Amino acid sequence: MPATVRKRLSPQEARIAALEAARAILIEDGPQAVTLKAVAARIGRTHANLLHHFGSAAGLQKALIASMAETITAIIGAAAMKARAGDQNPREVVDLTFDAFDSEGAGALASWMILSGNQDALDPILEAIHKLVDDLAEGHSEASMSIHEETLQLVLMALGDALLGGPMARALGLPREKARDLACQALLASRAGEHAD
Repeated sequence: MPATVRKRLSPQEARIAALEAARAILIEDGPQAVTLKAVAARIGRTHANLLHHFGSAAGLQKALIASMAETITAIIGAAAMKARAGDQNPREVVDLTFDAFDSEGAGALASWMILSGNQDALDPILEAIHKLVDDLAEGHSEASMSIHEETLQLVLMALGDALLGGPMARALGLPREKARDLACQALLASRAGEHAD
């Protein structure tokens, strides 16, 4: 049986492959499964190879959350800009934000990292969101506080929903989508208040 020849990857390609594998593992099996060993096995590399690139499992997880934050805020930012211009229903911004924290795994990963003692786990997400809000507020100084408040409310609702939304909705006899409905109503009310001023 011929030996399997592994393709030699540049450091950047190896890092990207590891982050893609880590993201797939996160979505499939949850944050506790995102280990150097699991990612190395998925991409056909050694534990030592990943240790070289990330330093530790916490380093891998922090790099993953930074990568996810960048992607997530780019998508949400584009949708938010279109919504502010009136080209899009704010519900799409709500759904993208909630999906990022729920089905894309950002909420579970951030929470798990914090509970595991990685107190700066949210830094990449918070920095990316702060940059997004600053970009959205640019040229709209009168609305910048409103944008900051909208972002705070939306992100906290999305994170809370990712962690407890299903059980809470069931316990209260509410539809699973109720938190998204409430977030959309709050966003629409905030925008209506802006236009009334």
